[in-house]
Amino acid sequence: MSDEVDPELLRRLEEAIDAMPRKQRAIFLAHRLDDMSYQEIADRTGLTVRQVERQMARAIYKLCKQMDGYPLHWWERWF
Repeated sequence: MSDEVDPELLRRLEEAIDAMPRKQRAIFLAHRLDDMSYQEIADRTGLTVRQVERQMARAIYKLCKQMDGYPLHWWERWF
């Protein structure tokens, strides 16, 4: 397995993350990059743990769909 990162894949990933709503992107990056727990994110943002879980599920759904090459429908951009 190669350690090289595909620049096209990285570009698409960055675009998909940038397309997320601001709060959703912040929650996703806090969990995935900063390794924060849902409880820590909830405490920091003032949301409930369940709301953080929903935001993560939506972020992962959007990310997977866009990375598979499918555009988001207009209504999917806002949830």
